[in-house]
Amino acid sequence: MSTPNTTPANVNGDASSSRTIRATVVQASTIYNDTPKTLEKAERLIAEAASKEKAQLVVFPEAFIGGYPRGFRFGLALGIHNDVGGDEFRNYHASAINVPGPEVTKLAEIAMRNNVYLVMGAIERDGYTLYCTALFFSPQGEFLGKHRKLMPTAMERCIWGFGDGSTIPVYDTPIGKLGAAICWENRMPLLRTALYAKGIEIYCAPTADCSEEWQSSMTHIAMEGGCFVLSACQYNVRSDFPEHPDYLYSDRDVFKGPLLSPGGSVIISPEGKVLAGPNFESEGLITADLDLSDIARAKLYFDVVGHYSKPDVFNLIVNEQAKKPVTFVCKSVKADDDSEAHANNPDSKALNISSP
Repeated sequence: MSTPNTTPANVNGDASSSRTIRATVVQASTIYNDTPKTLEKAERLIAEAASKEKAQLVVFPEAFIGGYPRGFRFGLALGIHNDVGGDEFRNYHASAINVPGPEVTKLAEIAMRNNVYLVMGAIERDGYTLYCTALFFSPQGEFLGKHRKLMPTAMERCIWGFGDGSTIPVYDTPIGKLGAAICWENRMPLLRTALYAKGIEIYCAPTADCSEEWQSSMTHIAMEGGCFVLSACQYNVRSDFPEHPDYLYSDRDVFKGPLLSPGGSVIISPEGKVLAGPNFESEGLITADLDLSDIARAKLYFDVVGHYSKPDVFNLIVNEQAKKPVTFVCKSVKADDDSEAHANNPDSKALNISSP
């Protein structure tokens, strides 16, 4: 599904001129528990977006690599755990990817081969903790960096770790200032404010929220931030997932029929106009041309971190330091003339372990 508006223009003009870039949002399902095949599917979709849609930017849904385990119980309830849940998490952990790692290298190569900026939703493995992450790549084959979801929602907190302020990037690229917030962290006004303050122009919203109400949130963010919003959601049917009786979606009182997620991917302008989508019907690509001069038009009336900010009343402090549960600090100990041990070993050191 494609709804381009105009012919792409030179993206290297100044901010006052019309700069139009073409963006494609991918609405598709993970191949669950098979990361190599999911990467192959991603490569096909990126190539199609680049060749048929002429996209310069391609955005994928939340957790496309590794999968969004919609309705999975993982054997969890208050005070209860079981072997089935442990096996499910073991499989899920095996489907996740290291960042950096071979899959990240492959995605960078795909972005370069197709000459696109790429925003990819992935499940990141860091030891035995998983993070819901958005990965950013340039057309030059660079891995630009990542955003880890700050606040998983509900049962997501049992399987994903929490991001911190060290991964809230906005990348200043030739196609515009590019960043992302994942699923319901888009409901966090202070996170949105931090992204606005970094000058975000192309606001990517990889998500698993396929509700009609989500569309209202995306429109609000576009108008609030004076930015383009690109929301990408997976389209899932029951056959996309392996069968297991413990999966919640087998309960037909919750999920009736074969459709689990109808998608709803959409592209919205800074003035709140829907440029492409929403698609609630199938897997597919939705494409629109983003005229970055529309940002200035919107900011005339409302600049949430500029003339409309009221810093004399409101102030936001963002801690961008990475948070580590354990810090190892190695300090030299000055030799003690009265200590035979130190005299015999002047290079002895003390090891302190602290939690910041």
